Amino acid sequence: MLYSFFTSLIDQYSFLNVFKYITVRIGFSVVTSFAIVFIIGEPLIKLFAKKQISGPIRQDGPIDHIIKKTGTPTMGGLIIILGIFLGTFLWSDLSNVYVLVVIYVSLALGLLGFVDDLLKIKLKNSRGLNSKIKLLGQLFISLVAILILIKFTDHQYLENLYFPFFKNLILPLGIFFIPFAIFVIVGSSNAVNLTDGLDGLATVPVMLVALSFTLISYVVGNTIFAEYLQIPYVSKVGELSIFCGAIFGSCLGFLWYNAPPAKIFMGDTGSLSLGGSLAAVAIIVKHEIVLAIIGGLFVLETASVIIQVISFKLTGKRVFMMAPIHHHFEKKGWPESTVVIRFWIIAIILALIGLATLKLR
Repeated sequence: MLYSFFTSLIDQYSFLNVFKYITVRIGFSVVTSFAIVFIIGEPLIKLFAKKQISGPIRQDGPIDHIIKKTGTPTMGGLIIILGIFLGTFLWSDLSNVYVLVVIYVSLALGLLGFVDDLLKIKLKNSRGLNSKIKLLGQLFISLVAILILIKFTDHQYLENLYFPFFKNLILPLGIFFIPFAIFVIVGSSNAVNLTDGLDGLATVPVMLVALSFTLISYVVGNTIFAEYLQIPYVSKVGELSIFCGAIFGSCLGFLWYNAPPAKIFMGDTGSLSLGGSLAAVAIIVKHEIVLAIIGGLFVLETASVIIQVISFKLTGKRVFMMAPIHHHFEKKGWPESTVVIRFWIIAIILALIGLATLKLR
């Protein structure tokens, strides 16, 4: 909105030409989203606490969780999504179809997560929305997003899968692109959801993924950088870096309240929205495999759950003391803060490896 307003006045005020630069608007997006979340966070947390908007704590988890976390407000994802939406709405080009698609994915999955959180609060159990209905909702939202991309963009590389570290290793997916893209969005949203089990655990890795894709979106949408790095250039996707910047800023503001001991949890409202929208960005900029590297911590958490379920069904035995894997280390006696910080370190290393793929080819 402000982007369109300022650029319409460039002929009268030449100094406003600065707002044509994506880098400037990324900065404003980060600051705006951070400020919004930081300012409204405290009063909303007090309101949620007063209204007893708190989710159930897993009874099979560490006893420490049941004692300390019971009563902590949830649905903090509403604050994050508001920051992302306003940061993007104010500083991005809203005529850009890529921006509209990622906003749609963010809001739609956020709404689905909101319903899930609401049911958990009302029913006072951790089940929430029926798992099949939840999955169908994710599949439908993802399908709509992919069909919009196919129908309303001229993205010539959209159906290709690019492999990092290789210059010319490209797999044309053709008709298989649709199920693959749906898998990426649904898988990513659920992976972040599974990781969001300790104070601040999911927030920092999401920030790292968002920051990484702020850079990736910018270089993919810049002809000079794309040619230099020998990656596919996609016109107009640079605007997605503003959306990713808004995610980073919002999560940075949220971390102020979500850092141990957390005053509020993001809930499914935030985790589904963040995971799915970042996956949509990765699909558009053609770095889906890089997403799996940078977000490797989310992959690890998801794999631990899958391994646990398969092992128990086939052998009746559990590989981990508790899944997802962060609870396994808690059961082994690691303090929560130790698990969180060590997992953050892993996420930082994976982000550096993922970014290295831009140059190492």
